[in-house]
Amino acid sequence: MDIIYLLIPIAMILAGLGIWGFFWCVNSGQYDDMESPAHSILYDDDEHLIPDDAKQKPADKQDD
Repeated sequence: MDIIYLLIPIAMILAGLGIWGFFWCVNSGQYDDMESPAHSILYDDDEHLIPDDAKQKPADKQDD
């Protein structure tokens, strides 16, 4: 029963930290735009990662 006197304040402190963290995230703009990061994966911005010689090679032809 004595442990309850320790667990209740610890739970209240953790709940307070969670509420403070949520409001900090909202005020700093973490939840402003939820759709753009999901669509940015579709943009083809990795052209600079492909070596130049790989871009100019003709496709291999297979003989039947």
